[in-house]
Amino acid sequence: MKKIIIANFKMNPLTKKKAQELFKAYDIKTKHTVVLCPPFPFLEKGKNYILGAQNCFCRTEGPYTGAVSSKMLKDVGCKYILIGHSERRHIFGETNRIVNHKIKLCIKNKVKPVLCVGENAGEKRDVVLKKQLKEGLKDAQTKGIIIAYEPVFAIGTGKVCEIKDIINSFNLIKKIVPDAKVLYGGSVNSLNAKEILKVTDGILVGGASINKKEFLKIIK
Repeated sequence: MKKIIIANFKMNPLTKKKAQELFKAYDIKTKHTVVLCPPFPFLEKGKNYILGAQNCFCRTEGPYTGAVSSKMLKDVGCKYILIGHSERRHIFGETNRIVNHKIKLCIKNKVKPVLCVGENAGEKRDVVLKKQLKEGLKDAQTKGIIIAYEPVFAIGTGKVCEIKDIINSFNLIKKIVPDAKVLYGGSVNSLNAKEILKVTDGILVGGASINKKEFLKIIK
């Protein structure tokens, strides 16, 4: 079955040349839908992958120095935008209200939002997910939306959720948002990707996405 595999390069690599090396390596035919989300300066369309962005601002235009809107990203070829990633929430202070504004603007500007949700260690998963989904999707059209479950304790730590917990989270999200495609993210690599793909609609890959050997194994 065709799955969605999204690569979040984060603030990597440091040069356009290295970014283009990754684009060239990943621009291959595969049975999956592959979305590459590089930093803004390196956005570059390809033939076999879909271009995505790591973030957007919660307004379409105006006096917001340094901001980039979903409409601008759509114009340069982005079809997907990550919204509400835990690093945006915890480092940059983005709230569910801000996330909600971004989601609705993405939909309005015809870009697919990828809503990232997930709990911190010690938090109750069900409580956190219900709150993030309810507030993040308030008054938004959810048909066709993509939701990425990324438990914060698993991001960049090498500690992946147990499959039973991924399945439970998948089912909970589907129950709340039946129309959504649900992905898993958090220390995904070539050793665990296949098993995770069996129980989800796709994966959101962080660190492994800038390792050519790793990511090629995943998408192939």
